[in-house]
Amino acid sequence: MLILGFESSCDETAVAIVKDGREVLANKIASQIEIHALYGGVVPEIASRAHTEAISGLTNEALEEAGVSLSDIDAIAVTNCPGLIGALLVGVNFAKSLAFKLDIPLIPVHHIRGHIAANYCHFDGKDGKEYLEPPFTSLVMSGGHTSLIGVNSYTDFEIIGATRDDAAGEAFDKVARLLSLPYPGGAKMDKLAYEGDKTFIEFPQASVKDSPYDFSFSGLKTAAINFIHKLEQNKTEYNKADIAASYTDAVVKAIAKRVELLFNDMDLFKSKKFVLAGGVSANSHIRQAITMLAEKYGVKLYIPPLSLCGDNAVMIASQGYYEYTEDNKKADTTLNAYATMGVDEV
Repeated sequence: MLILGFESSCDETAVAIVKDGREVLANKIASQIEIHALYGGVVPEIASRAHTEAISGLTNEALEEAGVSLSDIDAIAVTNCPGLIGALLVGVNFAKSLAFKLDIPLIPVHHIRGHIAANYCHFDGKDGKEYLEPPFTSLVMSGGHTSLIGVNSYTDFEIIGATRDDAAGEAFDKVARLLSLPYPGGAKMDKLAYEGDKTFIEFPQASVKDSPYDFSFSGLKTAAINFIHKLEQNKTEYNKADIAASYTDAVVKAIAKRVELLFNDMDLFKSKKFVLAGGVSANSHIRQAITMLAEKYGVKLYIPPLSLCGDNAVMIASQGYYEYTEDNKKADTTLNAYATMGVDEV
């Protein structure tokens, strides 16, 4: 079954063609980094316009790369939540129009479900790789989400813990911007942290009362901002790398603390399989920390390749396949986009 997938939830226009939920035939992405770098962050209106300009041509490129025509496509999958509403609508409306023209199923896909599904296309049982299938537990980290999610089946998700305020990705990006690191700041922070002293300052770590698996990075971000402002107001020279290292260490410890707690919770963590997903799963410090924990507790760890960490349409096409084949999920031309929606509310 050939699924044509579309992803336009933020600042990447992506189109992919995936066969039977696992085999990637085409993966095309039009990045907007250079555009938004001028403003130090994503400008929603500009992102929407860029999606509109790119999506049609990118679709033709994907078809050419896969060596198929539109008549070969069996269904269309598209991200319809969550994300920037204007950006989402570009993908949703294009997908609706194309599905209507071709008279094939239209499958709405939750962005976070898609990030998890990206692993299916890498861990496909080929070339010596494991074959990943539910049940397992996933840590999803992105600009707007930091969540521990129980994946009971391809379409049954249970939230174990989630961020109460800022997500890890946003926390990295905001402090990176304050340190005058080029956009996108997360990757720059990752690299710079290796050059600094992580014991330079001990930033606070928040916990949520009666919710041990929930995350909170707002206080950490504010503490870092206030610390940097104080240094600058006092005209005190400082090494950006030391702050990057200390801040990264605090974020990593906050995440690792909850993951280790989960690894010791036999009621919640039964499968002994743990999956990383989302853009922030590309962070090398987090990958190292989780790898060490997995080795310590004998947990089978699945880490996606860097190419499937960020936003892409492969993940949407893959999850779309399972939404359709497992639950016969499909939409009509009334499909709408939603800026917010829980992964377990779909």
